[in-house]
Amino acid sequence: MPGRPRGLRRLLLAGTVLVSACSIAATTWLSVQSTTETLRAEQGRAQEGLARVHDAVLGYGATHPAWTGVAPLLAELSRETGLRIRLTTPERVLIGGAFGPDDPPLADQPSAVVDPLNVDLPAGRGGAGDRIDPRAVGPFRLTAEEREISRTRAQEDVDCARGRGVAAEVRTNEAGRSFAWPTTDGCASSTRTTDTEEKALRLLNAYSRQCHADTGTTYHPVLLDVDGSLMALVDEGGQRSHEECLASARRTLLTSYVAPAALLFVGEPVRSHTVVGLPAAGVARIALAASLVLVLAVGVSSLLAGRVLRPLTALTEAARRMRAGDLSARARVAARWEVAEVAAAFNDMSEHLARAEALRKNLVNDLSHELRTPLGTMRGWLVAAQEGVAELDQDLLDLLLQETLVLQHLVDDLQELAAADAGELRLRPEPVDAAELLAGVAAAHRVEADLPDGGGLPLVADPVRLRQVVRNLVVNAVQHTPADGRVVVRGRLRDGEVVLEVVDSGRGIAAEDLPHVFDRFWRADRSRARATGGRGLGLAIAKHHVVAHGGTITVTSEVGKGTTFTVRLPAGRLPAKESEQGI
Repeated sequence: MPGRPRGLRRLLLAGTVLVSACSIAATTWLSVQSTTETLRAEQGRAQEGLARVHDAVLGYGATHPAWTGVAPLLAELSRETGLRIRLTTPERVLIGGAFGPDDPPLADQPSAVVDPLNVDLPAGRGGAGDRIDPRAVGPFRLTAEEREISRTRAQEDVDCARGRGVAAEVRTNEAGRSFAWPTTDGCASSTRTTDTEEKALRLLNAYSRQCHADTGTTYHPVLLDVDGSLMALVDEGGQRSHEECLASARRTLLTSYVAPAALLFVGEPVRSHTVVGLPAAGVARIALAASLVLVLAVGVSSLLAGRVLRPLTALTEAARRMRAGDLSARARVAARWEVAEVAAAFNDMSEHLARAEALRKNLVNDLSHELRTPLGTMRGWLVAAQEGVAELDQDLLDLLLQETLVLQHLVDDLQELAAADAGELRLRPEPVDAAELLAGVAAAHRVEADLPDGGGLPLVADPVRLRQVVRNLVVNAVQHTPADGRVVVRGRLRDGEVVLEVVDSGRGIAAEDLPHVFDRFWRADRSRARATGGRGLGLAIAKHHVVAHGGTITVTSEVGKGTTFTVRLPAGRLPAKESEQGI
């Protein structure tokens, strides 16, 4: 016998230790994490402050030709963000800053390069592909008077669009140009350019024309769109050269209107940082607590593993005994939790297997007995005829044919049950009057019939299968009822069902045997002969046919008083007779 497996115990122990260790580590980490949460929040605010400082300084450079007046802005940003700020030329010459005289120097590496004409893409504000800050408008910036005129025109366009059912609004770009958005045909007052824009466009086109001449590419005039953006009618082949020359022309045009490139240094405020850590005593206490938790976890896990493994071991031993051929093996489990249900299911399976094995042995005995008699009779008469002892006349042929029919009935019953088990039993349902069917079977077997007067029992069923069910029940009742007894066939229509009953006054069936009445090859009394030419198949076949029709079959019995078999089938409708149809 192989050694007892220890995998589950090891798995439970490993899982418990792992969970305990993770819990201890998580608790320790959370304790330390809670003390550093403020510092991390400050670091996040510092990152946000850096982005804000960079954007504000970049915006100043895009709207001023020099850094001369940037100091107040740096001081204000330092107060709002709490950061130290320094702005220098590319040669590290100080332009302005906000820091104390005793503050330590900032890092050698600049936090960002501030160049309105060459904005870093991650820090840009979504400008065009030329990487020029969109706030750098230079000579395109309108005067106060032009701004007012532009806004008046835009409002006129909005009113015009709304009069045509378009929900438009006034928008203003960085240069101060106002326009109606979305644009509407016939409402285009705000599309006219101002004197300032015309002058700037002439300069821009001059620079662009020179660039195209230098590069030998085709020049396309640059126009101003309604929203103030630059546009040109360029074919697909000249798009790249146009974009390159337009970017070059814009930088040339804006150079005198924006501040030169500068280096931005940003650092956190000077404060005493506390290093978060645990003292040696704290580490020792945590280690001791962790050890106690692990010991307790291992102990509880071992106890639980034992309670789980003991019933499982009992199940394993019972299964091994059953595999060795001991069908009486049962799992004795005292547990009252889920494993008890597994043990109960195993024991039920064992009892079922033992009962099936007993039925199999009985089947072999019954079949050998059923086959021995007709085969022996046939062999004896055939040998006698072969040796001339008996004459092969009509009577002998009839006897041999009858014995052959006995064998055929036995084989047919077994084949029919096999087809039902395989789901291959085919029904041919049609409208049937169960009253006529019951009367016919009762007359054939000379038993009483108690049927309703003046009305049929309508069914939709296979008449051949249904007649076989009733015949099997009647034959079974007749064979187990003494000669002076009584067998009655009844039929009733009750609650939408056709109820068929076969009642006998025979010896009856014991209560403990009733659950097995419909088991194949099962007999409460081995001296009772089977109804259809074998032993223990007739009632099993009857149950299969009833269930296939969507019905139920039950039995009640009392020893010494008789037995009642009841079949319930869904009622149907009979076709109208010819006289009722007016034929």
